[in-house]
Amino acid sequence: MRKIALLTSGGDAPGMNACIRAIVLTSLRYGLEVYGYRHGYNGLLEQEYLNLRAKNVLNIIQRGGTILNSARCLSFKSNDSAKTAAKNLDALGIEALLVIGGDGSFRGAKHLAKHWSGQVIGLPGTIDNDVDGTDATIGYYTAIETALDSIDKVRDTADAFERIFLIEVMGRHAGFIGLNAAIASAADHIMLPEISRSCEDELENLIAHIEAVKKRRGNSSYIVVIAENLWPEGVTKLAEILSQKTQIECRPVILGYVQRGGSPVSQDRVLATKLGAFAVEMALEGKTGVMVGEINQQLVCSELETSWQQKKPLDSYLVKIQQDLFDILKRP
Repeated sequence: MRKIALLTSGGDAPGMNACIRAIVLTSLRYGLEVYGYRHGYNGLLEQEYLNLRAKNVLNIIQRGGTILNSARCLSFKSNDSAKTAAKNLDALGIEALLVIGGDGSFRGAKHLAKHWSGQVIGLPGTIDNDVDGTDATIGYYTAIETALDSIDKVRDTADAFERIFLIEVMGRHAGFIGLNAAIASAADHIMLPEISRSCEDELENLIAHIEAVKKRRGNSSYIVVIAENLWPEGVTKLAEILSQKTQIECRPVILGYVQRGGSPVSQDRVLATKLGAFAVEMALEGKTGVMVGEINQQLVCSELETSWQQKKPLDSYLVKIQQDLFDILKRP
């Protein structure tokens, strides 16, 4: 193997730059030329790339975002696009392509593999942690810290005014950020796609919970962590309903894209470095059609399809703890 390429695709995640750095430095250690495609699969189609050297990754481990930029590329789903990408890779003499992203990015890599004879390897980079085959994804730990910091700040205002605050976090299909941020911030209630019931039942349960807590400790703050898009009419509408039903002022706080930015925490930097180096080594061993990950502190490879065919479960013990705490708070 002489030449290897990489790209970052889909939503950015803190730690992607750390991963790029690890890939570049490990590749250079083994005497490989490294090329980075810009703007995800769009750059692959437009043959927009950089020849990456050690100087390109100097002092980027602490930076959020991605120096290669990222994007979504709907057109890459077509066979013609995959064939164009294959021709561009062959024109540069690329033998292995490393894709940092989530399950959508891995679907793109699998699609490319049908039309290209080179190796494709995925590295899980998404704050949602919704990729199976690894305990954590690059960016996940930082997203929890960002959400936790925001919730702690909101708690100060909630306590001062004795209000209900609805904190909307990312994770429309997976509640990993919401569950961990709720546990760490001692939130009073949580609403996640994996454990929430119908909207009517969830609203009734939430109101009953608020009323029970109010009877026990009087007027006080009340923090609810809710996953994005879980309430059909939006979290702002839910806040209006709660204000009317409980006669307690309720305010929504939508954290949004702030969770995807910022300097990565140490866990994400270390994870990204390990996975980046491991992916290069797996490419040198001839692996293809796989995703690298870490399970129980062991570096592993799994089929790319695993990332979207198997749904990753929440930590059942954390769910139990949170529910137990809710029940205790409601007791007279």
